[in-house]
Amino acid sequence: MTNQEIGILGENAAADLLQQKGYTILERNYHVGHLEVDIIAFKDGIIVFVEVKTRSADYLVAPQEAVNYRKQSLIINAANGYIRKHKRTEEARLDVITVLHKGGKITSVSHIENAYYPTVRTH
Repeated sequence: MTNQEIGILGENAAADLLQQKGYTILERNYHVGHLEVDIIAFKDGIIVFVEVKTRSADYLVAPQEAVNYRKQSLIINAANGYIRKHKRTEEARLDVITVLHKGGKITSVSHIENAYYPTVRTH
């Protein structure tokens, strides 16, 4: 499988998990300029911006480790763009869903709610 196919496999698994948990999927692969949010979902009055990380089950680093400060900043900027464009007023949350696969078959899907928070850097 190509990296793109593996990414699609992971995003489909993440969207399925969210729907099973009662979320409504509002957008997938939402772009604001060059910025992207993998999944935008809604549940219980909260709009959720989800980054999906898919890795091989034998990958040495946990998938959520790939959502570093720079990646978080890009997602936050994209989320802010979505909120402004669509005039959303709900509480927002930033989640990560990790998907592990072996040979193209999903072995694990984990949902990390409130995975990170917007912060203000002073330097």
